[in-house]
Amino acid sequence: MFTGIIEEVGTVTASAEGLLWIAAPLILTDAKLGDSIAINGVDLTVAEIRGDTFFANLMPETYRRSNLGELKVGDLVNLERSVRPSDRLSGHIVRGVVEGVGTLHSLTPEGEAIIARFLAPPELLRYMVVKGPVCIDGISLTIVAKDAESFSVSLVQYTQEHTNLVARKPGDRINLESDIIARYVQQFVESQGAGSAG
Repeated sequence: MFTGIIEEVGTVTASAEGLLWIAAPLILTDAKLGDSIAINGVDLTVAEIRGDTFFANLMPETYRRSNLGELKVGDLVNLERSVRPSDRLSGHIVRGVVEGVGTLHSLTPEGEAIIARFLAPPELLRYMVVKGPVCIDGISLTIVAKDAESFSVSLVQYTQEHTNLVARKPGDRINLESDIIARYVQQFVESQGAGSAG
């Protein structure tokens, strides 16, 4: 489990089918083989460590559901180590299970903030509500607006400076994880409706 609070922006040093090497000197200070690290919101396992870089294997399912297959050497990625039971939950409950991808539509300055608008598939938009949480490339953010095809979040200066989001361009694909609590409620309501109909 993760919080969506990015600890480090790492750099891709090698990328090929089924593997990814990332330079991440900060998060590797206490990492060990088998640890979970979220890379752009995808929970991956540390399979090898060499100095300040680590290696993770990727499965075909990861490529189907995320943007990790598009990464190339030099790309910046958001990194977070998994939560320990004693940690504060500063963001929201993030599983590291990317449900699909959306597209960055625009980045619009608003005072010191930036409003980021994303196009998203309807099957994910249904779990998004204004003032509710969403995880974008591993970043815990709050939805400030939503319409039939998109949602928007406001990026405070800290998020601008400590994630890779403002380096992204309109048209870039981003990983999305919706609110797990909304999914549980929806599934419970549907099961209750099916039970009463029978």
